[in-house]
Amino acid sequence: MTTTENIRKELQALADSKYQEFHSSLLPGANNILGVRIPQLRTMAKEIIKKEDWHTFVESTDMIYYEETMLQGMIIGLAKMELEEQMKYVTMFVPRIDNWAVCDIFCSELKTAVKRGKENVWQFIQPYLKSSKEFEIRFGIVMLFHYVDDAHIDSLLKYADSFNHDAYYARMAMAWMISLCFIKFPQKTMEYLKHSTLDNWTYNKALQKTIESFRVDKDTKDILREMKRR
Repeated sequence: MTTTENIRKELQALADSKYQEFHSSLLPGANNILGVRIPQLRTMAKEIIKKEDWHTFVESTDMIYYEETMLQGMIIGLAKMELEEQMKYVTMFVPRIDNWAVCDIFCSELKTAVKRGKENVWQFIQPYLKSSKEFEIRFGIVMLFHYVDDAHIDSLLKYADSFNHDAYYARMAMAWMISLCFIKFPQKTMEYLKHSTLDNWTYNKALQKTIESFRVDKDTKDILREMKRR
């Protein structure tokens, strides 16, 4: 058996039909979900990277199941390697992303890479922020969540105002990013929203996601409700 076949067999053994049904409902159109929970996948990824042949699995393109792709992304984020090598694997992996869950978990696993080379990774993700492809640009935007800080907030809000994309998951990511900016930098983000040139759908969704946050007070939420574009 190959490394990929062994991993596939292990995933099949962990499949949970009830979780498969639930998770499939969150990913419309995905018909290759086994139903393995994220903590189990992360445990598997940590075991796989202890073996010398993890590269073989990550570089394999004959994936059948959603969980196999998720595992590849986790391994790229968790495996110990030089940042330059890691970014090469990220470049290889991003075109394989075809749903929001793989995208967002992958970006989360790259938090250590960002800590190791924040400005290098910042430069790396810039082309993705201009992509016309739905999940490439979502990858870029969700990676920006690691940059909601003093050094980058102005750049994030400037990018938000240049954002123009029709794809649902790209627009949802942008709305989410703006809500995170508001939570951490309420005054700057409020000023941005007052003069925003975002399309109405993304703008209103950004307001909605901010209003839904437990970290925004009631008075501010009332103001945001009044700012909705009709």
